[in-house]
Amino acid sequence: MKKLPGLAAGIKDKLIQQTLERKLRQAAAPGAKAPARPAEKKADIPQEHYRFHLHPGYQQLRIINDGANKLGVKNPFFKLHEGTAGAGTQIGGADYINYASYNYLNMSGDPVVSAAAKAAIDRYGTSVSASRLVSGERPVHRELEMEIAALYDVDDAVTFVSGHATNVSTIGHLFGPRDLVLHDELIHNSVLQGILLSGACRLRFPHNDWEALDAILHEQRHQFERVLIVLEGIYSMDGDYPDLPRFIEIKQRHRAFLMVDEAHSLGVMGARGYGIREHFGVDGKDVDIWMGTLSKTLAGCGGYIAGETALVEHLKFLAPGFLYSVGMPPSVAAASLAALRRMKELPDRVAALQARGKFFLERAKAAGIDTGTSTGLAVVPAITGSSLKATRLSAVLFKHGINVQPILYPAVPEKTARLRFFMSCMHTEAQIASTVRILAEAM
Repeated sequence: MKKLPGLAAGIKDKLIQQTLERKLRQAAAPGAKAPARPAEKKADIPQEHYRFHLHPGYQQLRIINDGANKLGVKNPFFKLHEGTAGAGTQIGGADYINYASYNYLNMSGDPVVSAAAKAAIDRYGTSVSASRLVSGERPVHRELEMEIAALYDVDDAVTFVSGHATNVSTIGHLFGPRDLVLHDELIHNSVLQGILLSGACRLRFPHNDWEALDAILHEQRHQFERVLIVLEGIYSMDGDYPDLPRFIEIKQRHRAFLMVDEAHSLGVMGARGYGIREHFGVDGKDVDIWMGTLSKTLAGCGGYIAGETALVEHLKFLAPGFLYSVGMPPSVAAASLAALRRMKELPDRVAALQARGKFFLERAKAAGIDTGTSTGLAVVPAITGSSLKATRLSAVLFKHGINVQPILYPAVPEKTARLRFFMSCMHTEAQIASTVRILAEAM
């Protein structure tokens, strides 16, 4: 609204109000014509701009699906599991050896974990019905977070309702356009989305190559305010891990932050399953941001951030993914808390998982299967070289009672399309030997 010179503020307001009321009366009068609008030129707007079935992404999906149908390849995804999925599962009324679950320590379905979730529902209901900041806090949330903090020997932790959103919201909130985020070239999509949201400059370095990272920082560090380095504890596509002490030394020397995503390494690495920190024997405070998910070893759903008090308080009061989201259901928090305690009580499960992964890797290599850089810790890929071959192999194994999913382009480069085998502490050596034999014959 333009200023009216020479009039007192009260008179200006009165004149503006009178003008608005007069226009409203004129618009409501009988026979009043609607204001003239420019003629809409619908023909000038392509249908793909307002029809979902013409969206380029959906069109690409249709081309892939139609091509697969012509080749007689069925969609291998969205299989309907009819019970708890662990080392075994039931699909379509039939039993399968299952390698498509993150249920590494068999905590999902564990009677103690299930009982904890049921008790939380009886006490707190199925939802906290609000953000935790407003009115959604429950004791079980803090118990879980303090247990996670103790696991890493850091000040505190905070849990989010989504693992993916944990990375997106944390990186997106803490860093900005004057900052730099350096990440391993095989880092998870959630990290990339978080960097995009932050507006920070993004540079990737070759997989697990700490020397390349060091060289980049020597050139670039002085041009930015905050610098974040992001790694994974175990890379979920390849089953290998970084030399964490090397990266810690680099981050300290260049005065950067270090973030480690432990989604697939918690419960898998270390004698007790405490993750990559235990595997290398490093101090928990040497890593600035510990991130992990609750949906794998911890048998729930969501994610966590652990670190110093300032980091956690900052996220709890200001990070949009926590501040504006409903709190985690009490049953989920209780299940993850029980699973974490069970992991501590049952180190034999961790040892069994590590032994089965090692056995699978050794057998696969002996059979001439390309397992890439896998270390046999929970994840073992069988690289096929093409998406079509990976899909067909998945179907062949399914006919033999083995459920394993293909990983296709664009999730991985076409030449590294693969089957991805997730191990469980409950797999037997007989199941693994049979699986490798059938896979080798099919390949």
